[in-house]
Amino acid sequence: MALSAATPRKHIHRRNIEFHGYLRDDGLWDIEAELKDVRDYAYRSRDSGEKPEASMVHNMLLRVTADDQMTVIAIETGMPATPFLECSQVQDPMQKLVGARLGSGWRRTIDAAIGGVNGCTHMRELLFNLATAAFQTVPVYRMHQRRDQGLPLPRFSKPPPHFGKCMSWDFNGPVMQRVAPEFYRWSEPKE
Repeated sequence: MALSAATPRKHIHRRNIEFHGYLRDDGLWDIEAELKDVRDYAYRSRDSGEKPEASMVHNMLLRVTADDQMTVIAIETGMPATPFLECSQVQDPMQKLVGARLGSGWRRTIDAAIGGVNGCTHMRELLFNLATAAFQTVPVYRMHQRRDQGLPLPRFSKPPPHFGKCMSWDFNGPVMQRVAPEFYRWSEPKE
């Protein structure tokens, strides 16, 4: 479904965010992210003076290397364009995320390591969503490999973390009934 026709308007700002997942030759995974903010008008920067139309305000790069268990092995940032020189100081605090796991509690881990003035708002935004890109990359590709090799798919004793987190993956919904019937109408066992 497309959006309805818009009221006449003037384009002011563009934000593009991309994520890419890679399987490295050493068996680890690189998940890369890039954020670009572009102003479609000329403006004056407090630190660098006059900027022409279509100038990039932010260009932030992020690479997280992880293993199959989604543990962060390494993290690297790049900042080709920032509004302030101080923005580039985020690399060192980001290293606190090495050893963390991309999974349940990831947002809390990010906030504890680089929340508030300990980090960069835009890098936190990239990191929040990088975990989703990692899940679309690592376990999905490993499942694809198993199918290609004719190996049985793993059986889960409890639902994967994305089940029950959106309307399509509702435990009581038609997708669950069709795709993962073993978890259709599932609820947490009472202890």
